[in-house]
Amino acid sequence: MAAPVPMYRSLLVRLLAASCLIAGCAIAATAWLATSTATSALAYQQGQSLQADGEIVERLSGYAADHGSWTGVAPLLDQLSAQYRMRIALVGDGGSVISDSTKQSASLPPTATATIDPLSFDTSTTPGAQRPGIDPRVVGPYLLTAQESSALRQLADHEVSCLTSNGAQAQAVELPTGRYTVQSNASDQAVAGCGGLGARVSAPTATEAGPAPASVAFVPTATEAKPLADLAAAAAACLTRQGVTVKFDLTVTPGFQLRSRQTEVLEQGGQCLQAARIDQLRPYVAPPAQLYLGIGTTAREHFDLTGQNRAKIIWTAALVLAITLAVTTLVGLRLVRPLRALIHTARQDPADFARAPVTTRDETGYLAMAFNQQTERRQQMDAQRKAMVADIAHELRSPLTNIRGWLEVTRDGLVEPTPDLITSLHDEAVLLQHIIDDLQDLASADAGTLRVHPQPIPVLALLRRIVVAHRAQASDLGVEVVVQAEPGLEIHADPERIRQVLGNLVSNALRHTPRGGHVTLTAIADPEAVEISVVDTGTGISEADLPYIFDRFWRAEKSRSRSTGGSGLGLAIARHLVQAHSGTIRAESAIGVGTNMTVRLPSQTPEYRRV
Repeated sequence: MAAPVPMYRSLLVRLLAASCLIAGCAIAATAWLATSTATSALAYQQGQSLQADGEIVERLSGYAADHGSWTGVAPLLDQLSAQYRMRIALVGDGGSVISDSTKQSASLPPTATATIDPLSFDTSTTPGAQRPGIDPRVVGPYLLTAQESSALRQLADHEVSCLTSNGAQAQAVELPTGRYTVQSNASDQAVAGCGGLGARVSAPTATEAGPAPASVAFVPTATEAKPLADLAAAAAACLTRQGVTVKFDLTVTPGFQLRSRQTEVLEQGGQCLQAARIDQLRPYVAPPAQLYLGIGTTAREHFDLTGQNRAKIIWTAALVLAITLAVTTLVGLRLVRPLRALIHTARQDPADFARAPVTTRDETGYLAMAFNQQTERRQQMDAQRKAMVADIAHELRSPLTNIRGWLEVTRDGLVEPTPDLITSLHDEAVLLQHIIDDLQDLASADAGTLRVHPQPIPVLALLRRIVVAHRAQASDLGVEVVVQAEPGLEIHADPERIRQVLGNLVSNALRHTPRGGHVTLTAIADPEAVEISVVDTGTGISEADLPYIFDRFWRAEKSRSRSTGGSGLGLAIARHLVQAHSGTIRAESAIGVGTNMTVRLPSQTPEYRRV
């Protein structure tokens, strides 16, 4: 039997190593992808989220600047929630929910995202509509009539035409109050020469944020006169309470910033002016509200990968797949190559007894070795089969030749059919029948149809019957047969088959024991079995021949003389019969000392089998 495969050469270990390598590459690639892709994607999504938050704040602040309450804000919240895929909730100063984009019950986070108040700057918001001060979209009592706005538009268009004709770039911009201002890159002198409505500004970019560009002072319209006077009075009262007395002369600027011609007073009383403006505009805007984003079941739960990250995933997956295919192909070829060689060998002509090359020391190599050993056994069996056919022909040829020869000479009248001749012919026929019966027993054993019919048998009585059956042969050979067995021993066996086994052993012992020798039949028992031994004082069997005595047609006497041996099938049949009784048979011998043939049979009722 081949030695066990070392673990480091085992196919299992190699396959596990290949799998670990592939898994390691996949894990490393996955970790790298997860880290790099998630980092960039989260950064991108964070930017998108901040932008979305700023846009939501801008939209809600615009709504608050244009409405005196939050009564109709629900449709806007639903629209923003569907657009940005998040829950949006507004909560008043008292903690009551003003409006919520989702109808499901969900707790609010501990802090709000922003405070929506167009009249106050919120430091938690991103740059957008809410700038330091007041949202420029808050109009309040300063909304011009259509006639006033149209008149100002005509003045603005006239100034744009004037500036354009002088080679400057200019455009009219409408303010939330209905006023118009002119933005231009012209000098202050050119602006003043064209009417003075505009202001010289640098060309701003589309993303530039900050206060509206400064402009020259405007003359208030009839609509703006009263609220301006009220604002000036409120600011003056505030300064008076601080010990400052001044008369305000306020004008309207393009950014809806109010300024006084007494700049030094405004520097001291700017807070009063700002507070007065907030008090004046408060009735026209919605009350302050806390904004909560991304809570509840409609919160964002995923992020979208960029095209660059998708390409990175595709190329990494392709690389891992290529490594997997390469490693699998390499390992597979090394594993399949010896198997293909084994298949090629197996397809050769069976008569050639081809051997497979052994190129590895793993399971495949041991499979090739086992295949070669099987081929060797098959070759040996083929040789034994051929030898058996020759032996059978030889065994049958001799008696048949004798019978045919004597019958022919008797038919021709050359020999008289005397009783001695008839007896000789009868003996030859009996020999043929004996050989045929032995061959039939061997064929039954090979086919698995050799049956036994066990029953309790007293051992001592069995041995005595064997001695009686061979007494005449022993007397003719001058050999004494002795029985030594304990009374009461019993075996479970087929009487006819066991007598056949023991009779064969005794007959062989008598033929190989010289005159004056003796053959002893002994029986001893142990808790599990009974051993019956046939011991002779004959010539013995050499150590080299001892392993082959149970082979078919084997004889120690190579000349195949009838005087020293039978057909060569007796011991082979005896072994099959003993095995059918779930027993064993063994031989011990020494040249010049004798031979001990021992049959071991179970003392309890065994499970008999067909052989």
